[in-house]
Amino acid sequence: MQPAEVQQLIEAGLPGCQIDVTGDGSHFDIVVVGELFAGKGPVVRQQAIYATITDAITSGAIHAVNIKAYTPDEWETARKLRISQ
Repeated sequence: MQPAEVQQLIEAGLPGCQIDVTGDGSHFDIVVVGELFAGKGPVVRQQAIYATITDAITSGAIHAVNIKAYTPDEWETARKLRISQ
């Protein structure tokens, strides 16, 4: 599976978010930025992203993911501090 394919799955499930997917084969780093994460904890944020790629995980097309989810304000702060881009 290619990063663009993973990105398309997430975009379909979480429209309006900024999404960056890197990796190759079956291991991916995923960064999602969206207002929908406001007021939500890390587990709920990750569950929202996992829900968009569950079928690919179940099929084995995706083996491992590293997920980071931010609100736009959190992302701006992380970028300024150069935390995981």
